[in-house]
Amino acid sequence: MFSGSPARLAAGGVFTLLLLFACVVDVRERRLPNALVAVLGVAGLAFSGLAWPAPAGLWRGLEGLAVGLAIWLPCYLLGMIGAGDVKLFAAAGAWLGPWSAVVASMLAALAGGVLALGWMVAEQGVAGTSRSLWLWLASVGAARSLRPAAAAHSTHRVPYGIALATGAVIVGWLPGVVP
Repeated sequence: MFSGSPARLAAGGVFTLLLLFACVVDVRERRLPNALVAVLGVAGLAFSGLAWPAPAGLWRGLEGLAVGLAIWLPCYLLGMIGAGDVKLFAAAGAWLGPWSAVVASMLAALAGGVLALGWMVAEQGVAGTSRSLWLWLASVGAARSLRPAAAAHSTHRVPYGIALATGAVIVGWLPGVVP
């Protein structure tokens, strides 16, 4: 997506830097500022509008934004991720377009599982993580009942923006990932 011309390469650099900055902010503050997400989204719509023929390019960006929102909004409504995470991925979707946003979401979910597991081990140790996972497997809804204890302090929340950014960057830079 970001290859083929110097302009696309530069756009890919902007995309990657904005997502990298979002990851740093997410790790430090456990929040994603609306201003950063807005810049990412507007730049994504501009990229899509300019990189593909008009008006199809702009429509592609809007569809990517809507798909990104639709995929991750249920996770927010279930209390699994924050609103900033949903907005971040929707903004990245404006760069990616609809189908690439779907593929990036799948990669992000995989990366998020690895991130969450690593975060659990770092916070609870191997024994605590094993116990939490066993309770989750043994009882429907146990994971939700375990979450508030870990999420009571924002520093214990997993910065899921890292996983979302990882999926988006992989799909943006490796066109072979998207069939």
